[in-house]
Amino acid sequence: MIFKKVNYKDLNSKAKEMYNFQKVSALLADYGFTTMWLNNDWQGADFIAVHLDGITDLKVQLKGRLAFDKKYLNKNIWMCFIEDGKVYLYPHDEVLNKLDGIKKYVDEKGGWSNKKLTKVQKSILDEYELD
Repeated sequence: MIFKKVNYKDLNSKAKEMYNFQKVSALLADYGFTTMWLNNDWQGADFIAVHLDGITDLKVQLKGRLAFDKKYLNKNIWMCFIEDGKVYLYPHDEVLNKLDGIKKYVDEKGGWSNKKLTKVQKSILDEYELD
């Protein structure tokens, strides 16, 4: 057979990014979105998700984990990552404002990310989980 599933851990970083984009795109299709990968980060976005309503579009930055960065502030960017098979898609600024300690760190250092969600972070992100 020519089709053999890949082991995600064996992929290089660019292949992991494309893999994650395809997984997220398939899930967003269930919500009425079509996605378009951008060759260059456009206004901070890796891809655009356009809804079939003809009105809604999202600029999405794809990450490997929960992350915030000063360069995404006030750009209406949505952040997306997959953890433990769950896809999270959240508005960068809105969620950052709910995490005071992290917001202060981003203001001072420029960026922040976490390899694994804490219980508090998970509870805040629950409403942004796509299923």
